[in-house]
Amino acid sequence: MSATTASLTHARLPRWAPVLVAVMALAVAGLPAMLRGWGPVAWVVLAVVLFLVGLPGWSLVVENRRAATDRLMTGLIWAAFGCAVMPLLWLVYVVVSTGAEAINADFLSYSMRGVIGDEQGGVYHALIGTVLITLAATVISVPIGVLTAIYLVEYGAKSRLARWITFLVDVMTGIPSIVAGLFALALVVLVFGPAFRMGLGGSIALSLLMVPTVVRSSEEMFRLVPMDLREAAYALGVPKWRTILKVVVPTSIGGVITGVVLAISRVIGETAPLLVVAGATDGVNFNLFDGRMTTLPVFIFSQYSLSTPAGYERAWGGALVLIVIVMVLNLIARGLGKLLAPPKN
Repeated sequence: MSATTASLTHARLPRWAPVLVAVMALAVAGLPAMLRGWGPVAWVVLAVVLFLVGLPGWSLVVENRRAATDRLMTGLIWAAFGCAVMPLLWLVYVVVSTGAEAINADFLSYSMRGVIGDEQGGVYHALIGTVLITLAATVISVPIGVLTAIYLVEYGAKSRLARWITFLVDVMTGIPSIVAGLFALALVVLVFGPAFRMGLGGSIALSLLMVPTVVRSSEEMFRLVPMDLREAAYALGVPKWRTILKVVVPTSIGGVITGVVLAISRVIGETAPLLVVAGATDGVNFNLFDGRMTTLPVFIFSQYSLSTPAGYERAWGGALVLIVIVMVLNLIARGLGKLLAPPKN
């Protein structure tokens, strides 16, 4: 009797098979694209469809059904990833290519005071307003958010007050920005009068939008701290407040900083609440407690609403400056998170 052996392996496509299928898909899709005058987007879409059909089909013939399904799902995941990333890359490209023309030393150091028509104007006053208002909003919201998260994790447990605070934080997360601006405006009008506008009012409005994000992100970071660290501190006789200050907060400080930066990035582009309560001005104002202040989003809105070539150019330049500020904040947050994180064994 002849011995029969069952092979535990099956044929595999070469490693360069996806590249070959991708090149062929682009070539085949290029023919109808040229004949019908399609743009690059339609060409790429057709090529992706051909790739998603061709590679799993080849795999089904050479390999087996499971391998073909795996290649199909992998291709769909990469296609979904491309669909998600493409708008972001296109947005960055449009803002950089359009706004770079307006960026120069005068644009960053001049305000719009006395600027008429196509004269040289700048974003300096809006830049100062954005920094001051956002900084004040951060000073207001970060202590409130972090202390609230500490109470929810360390003291509240499953108490009724903790449940109500969690519910209210969830509700605040969905508050429209214009509602926060109207609340801050009502507060300013109640204290100073109906015609009064100031930058601190904008900071109050932004802090209402920042607090829920800070609370949620800090709460999750505090919950990730192992209970063993707390119990070890308690075993040594360390009080609870000191355990929180010396163990819990330092261990989670990287994630807390990241959450704060996410909250800042969430509000730094808000226009409606600042337009309502902080107003707009063409000059520089360093006083948060008196006078109108312009921020970059309000500057972009006002310049684009002029519907002039110079206004469009200034608006795109302001958008580029705003994106750069957000990027720098994220880089700083990552650096601080790594610097302040506890050392790894």
